[in-house]
Amino acid sequence: MAFIGAAQNVGLSLEQIGAALASLPEGRTPTAADWARLSREWRPLLDARIAALTRLRDQLDSCIGCGCLSLKKCALFNPEDAANALGPGPNYLMGKRRRG
Repeated sequence: MAFIGAAQNVGLSLEQIGAALASLPEGRTPTAADWARLSREWRPLLDARIAALTRLRDQLDSCIGCGCLSLKKCALFNPEDAANALGPGPNYLMGKRRRG
């Protein structure tokens, strides 16, 4: 249960946690090497989430209305609503780039 709680605390879904638990060996207690493997597998996902949260923290004040042109200065960051081509949501904060 502690493993599930810790994994949820860092933002992993129950589906991701279930897949990780299913990858553990049957018939024996997981070893430190088993847990280290899971940690290595999750590192890229956690690094991407940390990067996204850092972008959000650093750009939120200037880009909270990304793609919507709801703020007067959004025209500076998103001329002619170019972010619309990327789809809904805070595209620049999620690391998406303009096409073309």
